[in-house]
Amino acid sequence: MAKQDFYEVLGVAKSANADDLKKAFRKLAMQYHPDRNSGDKSAEQKFKDINEAYDVLKDDQKRAAYDRFGHAAFEQAGGRGPGDFGFSGGFADIFDELFGEFGSGGRRGQAGPSRGSDLRYNLEISLEESFRGKQTTIRVPNLVACDQCNGSGAEAGSKPVSCTTCHGRGRVRSQQGFFSVERTCYTCQGAGRVIEKPCKGCGGQGRVRREKNLSVSIPPGIEDGVRIRLAGEGEVGVRGATPGDLYIFVSVAPHGIFQRDGAHIYCRVPIPITTAALGGNIEVPTVDGSRARVTVPAGTQSGHRFRLKSKGMTVLRSTARGDMFIEATVETPVNLTKRQQELLREFEKEGENGQTHPESEGFFARVKEFFEDLRE
Repeated sequence: MAKQDFYEVLGVAKSANADDLKKAFRKLAMQYHPDRNSGDKSAEQKFKDINEAYDVLKDDQKRAAYDRFGHAAFEQAGGRGPGDFGFSGGFADIFDELFGEFGSGGRRGQAGPSRGSDLRYNLEISLEESFRGKQTTIRVPNLVACDQCNGSGAEAGSKPVSCTTCHGRGRVRSQQGFFSVERTCYTCQGAGRVIEKPCKGCGGQGRVRREKNLSVSIPPGIEDGVRIRLAGEGEVGVRGATPGDLYIFVSVAPHGIFQRDGAHIYCRVPIPITTAALGGNIEVPTVDGSRARVTVPAGTQSGHRFRLKSKGMTVLRSTARGDMFIEATVETPVNLTKRQQELLREFEKEGENGQTHPESEGFFARVKEFFEDLRE
């Protein structure tokens, strides 16, 4: 079956420019991506077709050959297709061009050693430290520049020399069919230089493993799960290449008294039944270490909330504070003495008029009506 025209595959005119091609490819790649069409063989084939078409048309040399010879331009080298000319990236190269290469330290094809890896460090702090902020020092196992060779990888008194295979370019070029293809140099692995006398301290890598002390500033109001980036504090790349970054993932430990919701603080406070019934005052702790006085009105029920303005958490990158909410929990007395039981029975007898417990009296009145309706 004849192959479909590459311009038709992408749905663009032959006069389409690079931006038009890229926009069309983006749209189709998202539409037919295997992750969005699991098990759909036709979508999978369509995805391959649009990748093949874009791989040719995005390259000026390939596009010129295609416009002149059509699909025959890619059948000269033993029947190879446009995606089979020894490019190491395949479809990944196309997506890298559109969406970037994460953690690679630059585009493919650039000479020189690759960027060092990023690192992750998990740091747990208390709620109080999250409120106030914190300056702390962490110890991170890391790959750092070798002291003996200053990161060059070469023995003292020597230095890396230009690679004779690629002549310092880090890339080698070969002719395949209509095209001149570049690959990473296999001798120097893209560095452009080779080490004749490797450093004994690092074995020619230019880096050694060592623990590193770093000072970290935790801002007031930081929330659980926030990530702090320390640029250039990740692993050093091979032979002096750019270091990666260090990402500190902050977690806030659960608190024994307070619960946090954004900038607000919630606290459940048990209140004696006498205080709830007669009214009174209670003192509660706050996250800043002080105490707050709360007036409890007579007849307070469990679940009633008291709001203390500006007694909550610090708002990140601000001098403002959230609020604190006190939820009352009326405590039923236990381990009563004989006299206390007698007093409660007297209290119960005095309350038989239904005025002291309106909610319970009302509830059981509705229950009584419910059963009477069932009997009718």
